[in-house]
Amino acid sequence: MSTYPAVLIASSGAVIAYIGAVHLYYTFATDKFLPRDPDLKQRLEAVSPVLTRQTTMWRAWVGFNASHALGLLLFGAVYVNLALFHLPVLLGSPFLLLTGFALLLALLVLCKVYWFKAPFRSVALAGLLYMTGAIAGLASS
Repeated sequence: MSTYPAVLIASSGAVIAYIGAVHLYYTFATDKFLPRDPDLKQRLEAVSPVLTRQTTMWRAWVGFNASHALGLLLFGAVYVNLALFHLPVLLGSPFLLLTGFALLLALLVLCKVYWFKAPFRSVALAGLLYMTGAIAGLASS
C-alpha cells in the first residue's frame, strides 16, 4: 500500500491538532478571547447561566474554549496515529472513516456559521486532505 494516503490523512489530523494547540494557547496565554469591551467581561464574570449557579458565563466560556481545543487535539492525535501506524484498520473501518469525515464536516459548518475565515480555511484544508487520503487509500486497497 502506498504511503500517500497515510501522509494525507495524517496531515489532516495534524492541521486539526495544530488548530487545537493554538486554540488552547490563545485560551490560557493570550488576551485573544477577551471581549473588546472590558465591561462585558465583568458582567460575564458576575452572571451565571440558567443551568446552574455553580459557574459564571465567563468560566463557562473559558471551559468551552479549553474543552473544544482538547477535542481538536484528541482528533488530531487519533487520526495521525491511525493514518501512520494503523492505516489498514482505518481504511477497513467504515465507522472510523465516516466518524472522521462527520467531525470535519461538522467543524466546517460551525466555522462557516459561527466563526471566521481562518478556521474555516484550515478545516476545509483538513477535510480536503482527509477525503483525498481516504479515497486514495480505498482505491489502492
